[in-house]
Parts: sequence; structure tokens; C-alpha cells
Amino acid sequence: MHSKLPVFFHHEQLMHAPLYEYAFGEKILHPETTHRARSILKSLQAEPDNFDFIEPDAFPLTELNEIHNKKMVQAIKAASSLPPDKTFYPFVFPYYRNKSRLDPNNINHAGAFCFDSGTPLNATTFQAAAWSAADACRAAEVVAQKKFKTSYALCRPPGHHASVDLFGGYCYFNNAALAVKKLNSTFKKIALIDIDFHHGNGTQVIFENDPQVLVINLHGDPSKYYPYFTGFASEIGVGAGKGFNINIPLETGTNGQEYQRQVRQKVITAVKEFEAEAIVISAGFDTYIYDPIGKFTLETPDYLSLGEDFSSLKLPCVIVQEGGYEEVALGRNVAHFLYPFIGK
Repeated sequence: MHSKLPVFFHHEQLMHAPLYEYAFGEKILHPETTHRARSILKSLQAEPDNFDFIEPDAFPLTELNEIHNKKMVQAIKAASSLPPDKTFYPFVFPYYRNKSRLDPNNINHAGAFCFDSGTPLNATTFQAAAWSAADACRAAEVVAQKKFKTSYALCRPPGHHASVDLFGGYCYFNNAALAVKKLNSTFKKIALIDIDFHHGNGTQVIFENDPQVLVINLHGDPSKYYPYFTGFASEIGVGAGKGFNINIPLETGTNGQEYQRQVRQKVITAVKEFEAEAIVISAGFDTYIYDPIGKFTLETPDYLSLGEDFSSLKLPCVIVQEGGYEEVALGRNVAHFLYPFIGK
């Protein structure tokens, strides 16, 4: 195994730079900015002895279509023909989605493939999101090939809200799900652990019938926080996947000590009982005390402790970047989470 931790990132992910979103009836500055990725890049590039940057070399188009509805993929791709200064915000969401005559090449039909008004499309969206997905695919590939025990995909835009046929929550393609599918070439039983403040509704939908993928989400109370409609403890999977979906909603203001207690008592225990052969971590850092969107109170040293907990499982691991919107500390928090995996 190599001592440096591989970091997958493509510079064209920075092309997508939405300025605004619509939330609670107001036009606000869009939190999912390029500054997020730049903060992480700055921190990790400052430590060349610890982190080795690798640029993916191709879009994973086949993989995207295996995970997602082809019409949804095409709808996002079709936005590439928009004028450079044009941003389209889906604003009409058909009631009879499955019965409507959908044309993925008609930008006015984009609402049929989207579930909120905060995830815009522009000429650079597909390219950035596809390279973000490529990060996850390549990161999982090197772990599946056993070239590395752990890898990190600096995915931006993020992915865990994107489901089979809907994008939303700043997410276009589900990067963590793509990583799981890549790992499936080597490992049968995979645990996907989502530590973002917001429930990974898209990930839950993708794997809710699958008994070979244990999905665990720790997040803010969905009755109070986005995405509102999913993430309750009663959601435990469907059909053959029943019992393999675990939601752990936490109270507003949850601190690092309580968060880590939940991880150790519930998450680590469940992964061991499942006898996972590998893990994927949807690593959101909007649990940070000063995050403008999340409402937990974790601090930078807490991320080091969390990284130690997950690395203690000693399993092949792909870490996929999700949220985290406090741009000053984001890079530092990510680095602290990754440190325990270096050289393992």
C-alpha cells in the first residue's frame, strides 16, 4: 500500500458556479460555491507528503446511466446548450411525473427530473457534475483494484440528494452510489455511511431494496431540516432491503461528543454486525459549529476523532465529499478527518 492518500479532483469541476438559489420564497446567494472546493484544495495541496492529487481522465457515462434514469442524465446534459450567461431554475414540477410526455432536451421539462428550486442548470453543470462523478468512480476503482486501502474523492458538486430519476439539493449525480457500484466488482457487502448534516435521501432511494448495501445516515431532524420528507428512524428499507437502511436523526445543537457517541454505539456496531467488506463514507462537513446551513456544533478536533473511529474498522474505504459550507475552516476540517487514513 502507498503511504500518501490519493485525492481525485478535476479542475473543470470549478466551472459550475451558481450565483443564487430560491429558498423559502427568497432569492439568496447560493451556498454551493467554488470556494468550497478551493478551501479543500488549499489545505490538502499544502501537504504534498500526505496527499497525492490525481485527475480522472474520462466521464463515467456508462456508470451514470446504470445508476440514473437516462432521461435525467440527458436533461442535465441538454443544459450544456444554454447561453453562457443563462441559468435555468426548474420551477414547474409535474404532478403526474410518470404519465407526462417528457422531453429531456426541452429545458422547460427539467422540473420533471428535479425536486427543488435550489439546484439550477447552466452550460457548465453537466461537465462539472460528470467530472465530480468521475472522481468517485476513479477513487473507488483504485480501492477495488487494491492499489490503495483508502481514497478520497473531492466531489463538487456533491451527490447524496440525487436519486435514480431526480436531481436536487445541489446534487446532480449520486457520487457515493457510483462508488458503491464500482466497489461491487471486488466486494459483495458494502456499508455506506452518510455523515452530512442533511439526510442522503437519494442514496436511501437507490439502495432501499438492496440487502448487500447497508446505508446508515446521521443527520438533523428531518421534520425541521432539508430534505424534510425523508430520514426518519422508521425508514428501514423496502422488500429484500428491509433492515439494511438505518436513519439516526439527531437533535439541533448536537456536539462532537454526542455525535461520536452515536457513531461508536450505533454506526460502528452496525457495520461490524453487517460484516461489511468495504465502506463508502458520504463525508459532509456541514455539521461544523459555524456552518451557515447545518445546526450541529462539531469542531475541528472532532473530525480527527471521527476519522479515527472509521479508520479503526480497518476496511477498504472510499471517502466521498458531500456538503460543508463554512468555507474558511472547511479545508482544515477535511484534512483532520483524512489524517487517520494516511498510510493505512
